[in-house]
Amino acid sequence: MSVSAGNCAAGRTRVTVSPGDAPVRRLCVRPGAEVSLVLRPRVDDRRWTAARSSAPVFVLLSGWRVDADGTAHASLRCAGTRGGTAEVGVLAKAPDVAGAAGVAFTLGVTVVPYGREG
Repeated sequence: MSVSAGNCAAGRTRVTVSPGDAPVRRLCVRPGAEVSLVLRPRVDDRRWTAARSSAPVFVLLSGWRVDADGTAHASLRCAGTRGGTAEVGVLAKAPDVAGAAGVAFTLGVTVVPYGREG
């Protein structure tokens, strides 16, 4: 994936996902960024159940909670110095259906280090 380093978020950033949004989103961040992922309640009978990072060395899930209204919140901490990519998959399932939850939303995070002056 080609990423323009000038468009990468630094510090704290918030990503909000609402019903009807695309099931995959991409985000470019700088090292050390903190991402607050807010997932609005689903309109089907499925509920947000968990989030997982494909590469915790680059993007670590540091918090997860689901409010009484069904809004889910994931806190993500990005690598402090290294660059890389991770897929954060958010799972959802109907509460009365047996079986594992499936990935209902994916946030692709690319950590782009600052350039070095030589």
